[in-house]
Amino acid sequence: MTSLMILVAGPYRSGTGDDPAKLAANVAAMNEAALALFRAGHLPVTGEALALPLIETGGSARIGDAVFTEIFHPVAERLLERCDAVLRIGGASAGADMMIEQARAQGKDVYFAVGDVPEPA
Repeated sequence: MTSLMILVAGPYRSGTGDDPAKLAANVAAMNEAALALFRAGHLPVTGEALALPLIETGGSARIGDAVFTEIFHPVAERLLERCDAVLRIGGASAGADMMIEQARAQGKDVYFAVGDVPEPA
């Protein structure tokens, strides 16, 4: 198997009350998983890494506003089309669960732990 492009999906807003420290902790958790995948030889991506700068550039005033909604989940959905698989981490998240459903509908593999992802050849 060659290296995979893997979408790391986990909670971003779920259970945070939009508290900036909790949001940052969720992003950090996804980045830690992404780093482990990278070190294992894969190309990890997160929707947050692409969406959050666009949301800021688009002039979002707060999480959940029209600009945020226009960009946040659609970026992940478009990104998923390009990925080979999804790694689902963390706790409850409707958005991350939606990524799993869409990945399975597209015939992509879904993993629930970094150690479950096959090593590249």
